[in-house]
Amino acid sequence: MLLTSDTMPLASAAIDRAAHHRLDPDWLKASLKAPNVLVCLFQNGMPFVQDNGALLWLGHQATALSGISEQLFLGKDKTGAGVFALDMTPAFKLAASPIAGLGEFTEARMALGAMGPMDANLASTARSLFEWHKAHGFCANCGAASVVKEAGWKRACPSCEREHFPRTDPVAIMLAVRGDKCLLGRQALWPAGFFSCLAGFIEPGETVEQGAVRELAEEAGIKANAASAEYLFAQPWPFPSSLMMGLIVEAESEEITVDKTELDEARWFTREEARAIIAGQHSEVFAPPEMAVAHHILRVWSEREG
Repeated sequence: MLLTSDTMPLASAAIDRAAHHRLDPDWLKASLKAPNVLVCLFQNGMPFVQDNGALLWLGHQATALSGISEQLFLGKDKTGAGVFALDMTPAFKLAASPIAGLGEFTEARMALGAMGPMDANLASTARSLFEWHKAHGFCANCGAASVVKEAGWKRACPSCEREHFPRTDPVAIMLAVRGDKCLLGRQALWPAGFFSCLAGFIEPGETVEQGAVRELAEEAGIKANAASAEYLFAQPWPFPSSLMMGLIVEAESEEITVDKTELDEARWFTREEARAIIAGQHSEVFAPPEMAVAHHILRVWSEREG
């Protein structure tokens, strides 16, 4: 399958976001009571999933659960049914609730990797928004407590009337290549043998290509020209809320100087080694899982002819 931003894991455009309904509280209220409504649950950043790994979708009865902290309208499915997510408070006790035995709240990285495209996209979106609300309860302009608006897609300050919208942090994630070799790095906290593409946040006043080149120089001492950068695809990444933009960058140097505050190690690997890493057949090194954009950047380059 041809990889694009639409076919990347977590990026499937599964439903109509129907943003106009966010401004219609009467429609939202009626949709939540409809017999075909779809509701998923979160708690502490974790989605509620079934034993088979699929996101558990509940009906309108979900709104009767005690301990709901936030409510989010995700959009409408192909039948026109409303799709919602509810964030449960930390005090919500699954064992004492009516949904006990139907599934469990599961660590998001593990859960998202096991979901189908639609569930993964919706769960990723919901997690990003719920985590944003938890971190932005007060107005950045005046410090007063803000309130949720537009079905979870905005916060507003009653004091100074400033509006706040969910943030997404742009990140360049890049594979530096030179001839038949590519550069991978690892952080000290990662499991032994785990290597990935280098990455970094885009700063104000720079393009994604310029940010990629700057990060390569800062983290590994590798020089490159932003004009050489090849954009591949992007992926929403809800940890907590980033847009990972994948690139391949032609390196102009090979000598590595690792910034130990960023990386523990960086190494050049041949294309043959990269293929073995992707296939899970390398004797020392393993790649990020298929859920991660870094996996697909490495795969794209490794499958090219040298």
